[in-house]
Amino acid sequence: MSNSNLTRRGLLKTGAVAGAGVALPTIFTASSAAAYTNEPTGGSVTLGFNVPQTGPYADEGADELRAYQLAVEHLNGEGDGGMLNTFSSKALKGNGILGKKVEFVTGDTQTKSDAARASAKSMIEKDGAVMITGGSSSGVAIAVQGLCQEAGVIFMAGLTHSNDTTGKDKKANGFRHFFNAYMSGAALAPVLAARYGTDRNAYHLTADYTWGWTQEASIKAATESLGWNTVNTVKTPLAATDFSSYITPVLQTDADVLVLNHYGGNMVNSLTNAVQFGLREKQVNGRDFEIVVPLFSRLMARGAGENIKGILGSTNWHWSLTDEGTQAFVKSFGTKYGFPPSQAAHTVYCQTLLYADACERAGTFNPCGVGEALEGFEFDGLGNGKTVYRADDHQCFKDVLVVKGKDNPTSEFDLLEVVEVTPAAQVTYDPEHPMFAGGNLGTCNAG
Repeated sequence: MSNSNLTRRGLLKTGAVAGAGVALPTIFTASSAAAYTNEPTGGSVTLGFNVPQTGPYADEGADELRAYQLAVEHLNGEGDGGMLNTFSSKALKGNGILGKKVEFVTGDTQTKSDAARASAKSMIEKDGAVMITGGSSSGVAIAVQGLCQEAGVIFMAGLTHSNDTTGKDKKANGFRHFFNAYMSGAALAPVLAARYGTDRNAYHLTADYTWGWTQEASIKAATESLGWNTVNTVKTPLAATDFSSYITPVLQTDADVLVLNHYGGNMVNSLTNAVQFGLREKQVNGRDFEIVVPLFSRLMARGAGENIKGILGSTNWHWSLTDEGTQAFVKSFGTKYGFPPSQAAHTVYCQTLLYADACERAGTFNPCGVGEALEGFEFDGLGNGKTVYRADDHQCFKDVLVVKGKDNPTSEFDLLEVVEVTPAAQVTYDPEHPMFAGGNLGTCNAG
């Protein structure tokens, strides 16, 4: 076995590059090599579910918790098994993980990085969590991913759409199933150009943190490459609830498209303000004024109500898909909770199954063994078609959905219409793409 493989598996500790006066790498003994952070010793294993239970992304957090609880039931052999039945990997048997019953603890990220780190730290140090997952903010995800790298546990990211999560801030102990801002731009821009033309003037309002920055950069680059002009880009505070003062200046320009790089409650409020200011009835240069929301979900659509009708955006997954995995998950979730799951619920359910499956295939909870099982893993049956967890950056690559708000919804859950399924090949990029440059995956830390 090579030294690099030993390091990735957590069996080799390297203090520095070997050289004159520098200690050489030391191979652990078999007994010490087995030790890693929170190695389960009893009949159960604890997972940490760290989600926004308060703050602007609390709706997503609530649905994440529902999905996590459902995933735990299925892993422990309760309920109908959901996507364990459709998952292409057959390592999971419904008897927990590696024969240990799955238990969990929860925390509230508050959609704040400091609070999220404190919550994750407590779950690791006090509750013995061997894996942390969750979140609905990229700022939170990046902060917690860094903590998990330091602590020696795996982080299975929830909702995090910033390019930076698997770009400049990527970590060996972190893995993302959710798509990213680059993928949204690559999927959405061609549809926008086809429907609205290639000579549009766009004005961007952008949430002022890592996700908003990379979302703006991605959709801006993708639309400009097809002929659009960017009139202005304006950052807005994540804590903002009234966007009226940001909407007014748009009316003083020749912009004919408003791009809302907002998510959750921010998007609901900014879109509502834009409609109140009459932007959807406005004409500029003889063309209808358009509003675009590059990333949105059914939960956001429900909050926006009538205002979402006809609005184009992208999403990671939608409950109306007809594949076997989606149908199994929607049935399980709907039976338990009485309504269909959101993309937030789907993402974290998948991440929980993928973690458990990697443990089974690796035969260990050691994060380095689990990470090795996830790297380059190709799978199907989880609702997004054929998917690969790329080893270079721990980013999943799969089909991306372009959606729009339905003009004539049949219920409060039937709010989005899939207008195009963009194949994974169209949204796949080189690991060294400039938007993802500057990061170093590093090596796994087992604690």
